[in-house]
Amino acid sequence: MPIDLDAIVAIDVHTHAEVSRDGHPSLPRELLEASEKYFKAHGHRQPTIAEIAAHYRERRMAAVVFTVDAEHATGHPRIPNEEVAQGCAEHADVLIPFASVDPWKGRAGVREARRLVEEHGVRGFKFHPSLQGFSPDDRMAYPLYAAIEELGVPALFHTGQTGIGAGVPGGGGIRLKYSNPMLVDDVAADFPDLRIILAHPSFPWQDEALAVATHKPNVHIDLSGWSPKYFPPQLVRYANSLLQDKVLFGSDYPVITPDRWLADFAALDLKPAVRPKILKLNAARLLGLAADDPERP
Repeated sequence: MPIDLDAIVAIDVHTHAEVSRDGHPSLPRELLEASEKYFKAHGHRQPTIAEIAAHYRERRMAAVVFTVDAEHATGHPRIPNEEVAQGCAEHADVLIPFASVDPWKGRAGVREARRLVEEHGVRGFKFHPSLQGFSPDDRMAYPLYAAIEELGVPALFHTGQTGIGAGVPGGGGIRLKYSNPMLVDDVAADFPDLRIILAHPSFPWQDEALAVATHKPNVHIDLSGWSPKYFPPQLVRYANSLLQDKVLFGSDYPVITPDRWLADFAALDLKPAVRPKILKLNAARLLGLAADDPERP
């Protein structure tokens, strides 16, 4: 059963599959524990995809689900994209599958991206430049971007600070510089038909993210990873005005729950007409969920 837009109240564009069916974690234990500590989410359960579906169905919400493929940088085997796609297909009334392909995989990664969209119904791709150890403007990744652009699905880039590796000696080898949103500006310029989402309030580069999203028509911002009560004031100001059609609800579930996020979002000083755009309408358009949407892949 496809998602019934009239039946849901929100679309969360940023949730994580942290564990596979056989119990394999998405990241090395040391990095996952650092993230839990950073988000003060000690002991949080790593829900299965079926449990994610139940959580969002109970709240009359839909959710984008993905894992992160960082095998090159971490040596840690990923959760299979096919498993994420199949799990979402089993709960297609509320879940939307994204995939993650390590750009270091070169031509093999390009072939995989095509297969995931064409054969497994994947609706977008997640990149985490700091964790994957690459600069978004590295031409190494351009063949993968070209394939994603041709396939007509969005690319979501982690930007700003990350809780992964926070507090671990050397940050676990993770370099924050790769997640400066200005590095995605080249991608947006060179692939003007690639729909891009800059994930998170991009501390310490919030102004850079706002500049890129304002300047490039194909760039959007999701609001995941932070409680809205901590949003920088300029982010709220732009979301309420110039970028009201390009800002998206995202939680970062399971480390931040949609319940907590939405409770704090309700306290923001936003125009009444802007709230439904951020919570559902912008994502529905961007993801091509409306049956008559010309952007639908």
